[in-house]
Amino acid sequence: MSRECCGSEEPDTRGNATVRNVASGSAHPKAATASAALLGSQELPRDTGEAPEAFTPWWQDVHLLVPISAGLLLGIGYGLEWAGNKPANTVVLAGSLVLGASTFIPGAMRRLLRGRLGVGLLMSIAAAGAVLLGHVGEAAALAFLFSIAESLEDRALDSARHGLRSLLSLVPETATISRSSGLVVIPAREIRVLDRLVVRPGERVATDAVVTSGRSSLDTSAITGESIPVEVAPGDAVPAGAINGSGSLELEASADGYENSLTTIVRLVENAQARKGERARIADRIARPMIPVVLIVAGLVALLGSLLGEPSIWIERALVVLVAASPCALAIAVPVTVISAIGAASRFGVVIKSGEAFEQLGAVKLVAFDKTGTLTRNMPEVVAVETVPGTDRSRVLAVASALEMHSTHPLAAAILAETPTPPPATDIFETPGEGIRGNLEGVPARIGSPRWVAPGALAAACRRLESEGMTVIVVEIAGSPAGLIGIRDELKPEAAAAIAELNAQGVSTVMLTGDNTRTAQALASQAGISEYLAEQLPADKAYALEAYSTRYRTAMIGDGINDAPALAAADVGIAMGATGSAAAIETAAVAFTGTDLRLIPQALAHARRGRRIMTANIALALAIISILFPLALFGVLGLAGVVLVHELAEVVVILNGLRAAKGRAVLPELGTQKLLTPSGA
Repeated sequence: MSRECCGSEEPDTRGNATVRNVASGSAHPKAATASAALLGSQELPRDTGEAPEAFTPWWQDVHLLVPISAGLLLGIGYGLEWAGNKPANTVVLAGSLVLGASTFIPGAMRRLLRGRLGVGLLMSIAAAGAVLLGHVGEAAALAFLFSIAESLEDRALDSARHGLRSLLSLVPETATISRSSGLVVIPAREIRVLDRLVVRPGERVATDAVVTSGRSSLDTSAITGESIPVEVAPGDAVPAGAINGSGSLELEASADGYENSLTTIVRLVENAQARKGERARIADRIARPMIPVVLIVAGLVALLGSLLGEPSIWIERALVVLVAASPCALAIAVPVTVISAIGAASRFGVVIKSGEAFEQLGAVKLVAFDKTGTLTRNMPEVVAVETVPGTDRSRVLAVASALEMHSTHPLAAAILAETPTPPPATDIFETPGEGIRGNLEGVPARIGSPRWVAPGALAAACRRLESEGMTVIVVEIAGSPAGLIGIRDELKPEAAAAIAELNAQGVSTVMLTGDNTRTAQALASQAGISEYLAEQLPADKAYALEAYSTRYRTAMIGDGINDAPALAAADVGIAMGATGSAAAIETAAVAFTGTDLRLIPQALAHARRGRRIMTANIALALAIISILFPLALFGVLGLAGVVLVHELAEVVVILNGLRAAKGRAVLPELGTQKLLTPSGA
């Protein structure tokens, strides 16, 4: 029976609900083991994981066939009753009742023995009471309708989860490994970090890896939602599941075959179901206490009505009240929507880590952007070097590279590209958002922004470079400024379109950057962002988000370790997963597997639609209870009528929630993109 409505029957050894096999719908230890292996459970041997099975057709799902059989017997029984064959009619209806009730009464009794109440208990009492009153047909109808509705609910939830787990099918079953003895084909889950993979044209990449030789283009649309071909060359990172284009590639695995970016996505999204949002909590706060309240009210109806006379009539009404006030539709109103919507988002490159984050995302009214690596292409280049008299350009770049090779900042790659083999440095210490200091052959050195390292005699040159839209790094040797390095990172080609779409949706935007005001103003103007905050340290960005959050529901999108405080301070932190640091991705509530900024307005629109569906489901569930309860109490509707309306309402709620799974991102092509490796990778 439905885990949301009736609760899972047995806890597993970790205290979680029994894992229900996605393919067969069965709950058993083997299914739990397979699921845990697929999702990378730390408590099970993941290298024995199984591939996700095909979703079982309804005509092979025993959990659906049992209530269907009960329905067929119910129809035959009513036919025999119409024909006047009373004995055969009673036998067939009893068989229908046994089949339908077998799907929920055993579980309800086990839960009751553990001191837990559920909607299944309400239905069990109603069915038993109807039989005692001689209404076997009504009891059989209740058992059939309740069992079929709950089986459809479970199947809908499993279908949504299966759609998510189907991401794992993007990983090939085998991979070709280059070893000293030659090429060897092994199961993909046996790949280990540093293994050498050979990927031929048209093959899928078996795990996350870095290109060591060869050039090609990759189709990553199934993972990132970006339909644009991605060019890769030696040094570039490639994700698990990407399809190789026309060139052969040799890769070095950066993740084990059983735990890569795809398995992480699946695990994060499935774990999201455990963290409920505001609407889920509202539904729970209403639904959970309703079960004992309904039992008490039904008991009072039976007791007080019996004291007034005609006990059989009032006991029957009490049974009808049990069904009418059952909060099953309310219990499933939010979960089916959240699971469907989060699963759909993951398939177009948006990983939402919790139901709460999904609901918050749908209410966002202001999006704050980090600049470097988020709004910009994350391809910074050194375009100018200024030095003081007596210091040459190579010396300034060598000192900067020696310190930057220990940094995770996106600008470090640009400086390291100028001096790939810098001299060794010791006593390195990085101050996020400001710079790095250390020692080179006993000489102290610092590099950082002009706020942290004063440019001194180079102040005029610093202002000039900034006015040209460059980020300026000041290099200080032995306590004196020695030079300036001007770095420019161009705006992403889709940035302006993404900002325009957000504005069209009524969402405000702001840029937060550690750069100076002149550089920030130039980039904000190009992107179409009217508000910006410059010269922001990581703590300043966090304070700014806290201030904005007093007026708006905010989202912060960034990719660097220095963005982590702001991501945590925002109502919704969004990490750019393809190039983001581990700290940013860990802190964020939402992660993009790709880098296309147009995913932001599409993700917001998807979440807003999901919120509307959730609200409609809750309203419908409450309306049904509000209408059915008085009709049942005053005898307007009998048991069969209330059961029919109640279960039809639950099916409508399920179907409405499944509409949230239809969202997908469509990203217009902007031309071929380059896949970027994280700084310092």
